[in-house]
Amino acid sequence: MRMVMAWARSAVLLVALSTAAVADVSVSQSNDPTASVDTRLSLLLGQERTAFTAISPDRLEQLLAPPPRQTRKAGEIADPDHIKYSESWLASLPKAKGGEQWSCLAEALYFEARGESVKGEFAVGEVILNRVDSARFPDNVCAVVNQGTGRRNACQFSFTCDGRPEVVHEPAAYEQAGKIARLLLDGAPRKVTDGATYFHTRSVHPRWSRRFTRTAIIGAHVFYRRPEPKPTQVAAN
Repeated sequence: MRMVMAWARSAVLLVALSTAAVADVSVSQSNDPTASVDTRLSLLLGQERTAFTAISPDRLEQLLAPPPRQTRKAGEIADPDHIKYSESWLASLPKAKGGEQWSCLAEALYFEARGESVKGEFAVGEVILNRVDSARFPDNVCAVVNQGTGRRNACQFSFTCDGRPEVVHEPAAYEQAGKIARLLLDGAPRKVTDGATYFHTRSVHPRWSRRFTRTAIIGAHVFYRRPEPKPTQVAAN
């Protein structure tokens, strides 16, 4: 097998160098129909030897070496500074996939925000991941999304306690939510909500919102974060 691979690489290299090393010898059925197969093979091998002797061993090794693999660190995306909040840009990305945490985030975006713009879906995803990073909330996506489920008036996300089964009826919308979830989990910058950990729809006015700092209004949602505690003043002696 190694010999076959080496022969294939040599043949490719020969084609690349043909302009320099093959100009003096040319045999084909069109210009020499009486030439035997053995003769043509001998001439072809002669061309190959001529081509190989024309380059240095170091250059030959470089040409035959396999291309380096492009590796990516965990949590790193290809171009985090060029996230575009548009459906056309998301459509150009490959279909996303992942494990349990990705599934929980994708479902939350689909059921909680699929009627929003792309930026609106990113915003809801930011809230979930900001909660994961906060000591006030559970430390993984699935736990954050399902926090309070099953307890009266305790659900943090309405789709988890609306009494309806979570069935995906819009595959295209779910695929888009999955891509957004993948980008966020892979380290896309969270710059839409300015650190928000809470949101509500514009149709309601919860009491807690009066005490919190409003950070953004995107589509049908208003986003907040807890106010920073005021520094304690020390009385001068």
